[in-house]
Amino acid sequence: MVAKESLAYYTFHGLKQVAEKLASLAKIACPIIITSLLMYSKSFVSMLFLGHLGDIALSGGSLSISFANITGYSVLKGLAMGMEPICYQAYGAKRWAIMTKTYRKTLILLLAAVFPICLLWLNMEPILLWLGQDENIAKVAKIYIKYSIPDLIAQAHFHPLRTFLRTQNINRPLTISVIGAMLLHCPINYFLVVYLNLGVRGVALASAWNTLNINFGLLVYLFMSKTSLRPWDGGIASIFSEGWHPLLALAGPSVLSVCLEWWCYEILLLLCSLLSNPQVGHELGADQPKQAQQTSIVGFTLAALWGILAFLFTTALRDVWGRLFTCDPMTLGLTSSLPVAALSAFKFNMGFVGLWFGMAAAQVSCTCMMVCTLIYTDWKQQATRAKELTQENEDSKNDLEAPLLS
Repeated sequence: MVAKESLAYYTFHGLKQVAEKLASLAKIACPIIITSLLMYSKSFVSMLFLGHLGDIALSGGSLSISFANITGYSVLKGLAMGMEPICYQAYGAKRWAIMTKTYRKTLILLLAAVFPICLLWLNMEPILLWLGQDENIAKVAKIYIKYSIPDLIAQAHFHPLRTFLRTQNINRPLTISVIGAMLLHCPINYFLVVYLNLGVRGVALASAWNTLNINFGLLVYLFMSKTSLRPWDGGIASIFSEGWHPLLALAGPSVLSVCLEWWCYEILLLLCSLLSNPQVGHELGADQPKQAQQTSIVGFTLAALWGILAFLFTTALRDVWGRLFTCDPMTLGLTSSLPVAALSAFKFNMGFVGLWFGMAAAQVSCTCMMVCTLIYTDWKQQATRAKELTQENEDSKNDLEAPLLS
């Protein structure tokens, strides 16, 4: 009898912890989901306006966006992800100065990365021609990416600022800023593309304007907020003299991971024209390995369910997506086949579908490796490692710990 009562208690206690984790994740995830959907809808709107400019404009703009994602945006996002482990664990350990210095270093790193990316973008046309792209499409792509450089610079500021706020569990200002920017995005596109008759240049400039509006909204929040940590708090002179190795050591694998994930989809588009949870970091920083493990399991399960829902939604509307951008029957046929590509690959010898089958195989492999990592991770060791990263340095004159910043 006692054993049954004990089992019931522990079962109830475990379910209660799972429910608490679900509520905590929902509080964090819902604004992020809304924000991500709205940010991706920026490209959706851009494609709509490009499609109305003609087939050449749509093809050139799509190719340019793909090239920009491969060579620019994925690199910036990956480099910015290097600051996430440091800031998440520093926030859990209440080491505020580490967060501000990490933000400023990441911003400098991203701005430095912009220069070689811009040089590559300005020389995109001969690269596309060498890859066998149509000359007219390559010319349009060059125009689009040239006028996307302001957006690249704005993104270099946006990524570290978003991470800085997200590591403090501050997501609502970003959501509000993105909503405001998206409400203005269609009118701005119309003004630049139709009223000023800028064409493809107007679509690219409208994307840059959108990112600038988001940055402006976040900066207004930081200036007006009396409670949040500000990234410009503290001096900047020591940033250049202190060691950069910890940030760079994290940014390297991060940029590789993000680039591989993005490149899979974007390289697929090029071929047709011829793949962190803040709660885990906070709990590791607070030396709570059990809670970190529970958060990881709950988050992974929710992600799997969300993926299934997204698949069902995409399949149900497979005949609708293409008509928003073009009326070409061949393109519409290929678009409608995307959600069922993996299923039909075994039965039909279709090249386009084969590309998507390869993508499905890559995603399955990635998922299996993530499950294995989740199962075999020693969470106590990870918590100890996080504690070491934020360990106070007795020789430091302030609370900027050597294991992170030197």
